[in-house]
Formats: sequence, C-alpha cells, structure tokens
Amino acid sequence: MIKLINKIFFLPIFLLLMSCSGNYNFAWFVINPWHSQGSSNLYFLLGGLWTTIWISLVSLFLSALVGLLVTLPHLSPNKYFKYLNLAYVEIFRAIPVLVLLLWIYYGLPSIFGGSLSFNPFVAGVITLVLHESAFISEIYRSGIQAIKKGQVEAAKSLGLNPTLVFIKVILPQAIRIITPALLNQGIYILKMSSLISVIGLGDLTRRANELIVTTYRPLEIYSFLVLEYLVLVLIASFVVRKIERKFQIK
Repeated sequence: MIKLINKIFFLPIFLLLMSCSGNYNFAWFVINPWHSQGSSNLYFLLGGLWTTIWISLVSLFLSALVGLLVTLPHLSPNKYFKYLNLAYVEIFRAIPVLVLLLWIYYGLPSIFGGSLSFNPFVAGVITLVLHESAFISEIYRSGIQAIKKGQVEAAKSLGLNPTLVFIKVILPQAIRIITPALLNQGIYILKMSSLISVIGLGDLTRRANELIVTTYRPLEIYSFLVLEYLVLVLIASFVVRKIERKFQIK
C-alpha cells in the first residue's frame, strides 16, 4: 500500500518540487531509510505515531459519550434544557480548536492560581472532546430524529417507561444509523490532533518540528509528515468502509 501511495502521490509531488526548486539543494538523505542519519531520523519521527493514534482514539470515545449526554437535554420537553443543549453546541462549535486548546492549557490554570494544571495529553483530550462532542451531539440528534415515531408509540404501549424506550428502542437504532458519520468524525479528530503539538505533545507533528530544528530541512521532513498523515487517514478510511460493509450500514 505504501508503494502505491509513493507512486500515485509522492512521485508527482517530487517532480513538481524539482521543477520549481530553483537553486534549492534537496537533501532527501535525511529521511532515507538506507542512510544512517535518515534511518535514525525516521525512527525518531515514527516515535510519535502511537501518541497520535492513542489521543485520537481516546478523544473519539469520550466525545461519543459526552456527545450523547449533551443530546439528552434536547430530547426533554423542558425548553430550558433545550436551551442548555443549544448553548453548548453553538459555543463549542464556534470556538476554533487551537484557540480553545491554548485557553485550556495556558489560560484556565491561571484562574486557579496555578493549583490546576494539565499535561499536554490531557489538555489535548479535553479540547478535542469539548469541540467534537458538540458536532457529535448533532449527529446523535439527527439519528434519533430518524427513528419512526410509530416504534416509540409501540414501545410505550407495551408498558415501557421513557427511559427504557430510549435505551432499548431508540438508542440502538440511532447508533446504527449514525455509525458512518461517527467514524468519519473520528478521522477528522485524527487530523485535528496535530494541533496539540503546539503545547508540546510528542505526536507526529511535534517530532517533525523538533527534527527540523536540528536538521534545518523543513521541506524534506514536512514532506514525510504529509505522507505519514496521508497513510494514516487512508488506512482509517479503509477500516471505516470495511466496518460499514460488515454491518451493512447504509
């Protein structure tokens, strides 16, 4: 798969860069696995892979849970609960992810006089969860609204209380409906996780920035970083399509 990506994407980009390079002296040996320095650099760059994957998975899982909780007030007949849902969704969808991250990591601890602080991983997860749960809440809402009212009425006629109706009838069907959108949101989280590098999280992007400081080869290092995320997203997209087919989600 990596060879195919190289042929389709990397070669045309390489030729384009060569044609526009002017007097730039390329130094691809810095990411050449058969070169001693390149091999060491690649090992360092790939060291951030697990951090990128882990923060994306944790953030997706927690965002799905928080998103469901945020959706519940919208289902209430009480208009004030609906306003709470609306306020949460509109506020966190409107704030840029990077701005929210900087506020949580640098700004929020100052309110408590330094007694409260987060490491980069925790701050990153909180940021992604707050931001993404607002979007996922809307995904849940659309899935719940897609359930036919007749099924809800039938469940109530059998004597199920509203809580059991939601847990046993509405939620299972809604989850099946929203699974494609939820998984695609996970791919979006994977890409947005690169922003966490600005506060020191040792992910793929942070490793690339650190290596550029010592090698002074931004073009070559960032080209490999692009390839890393490209492969990750393509693999994630492939897995999502497999899951959709397996469960026959349409």
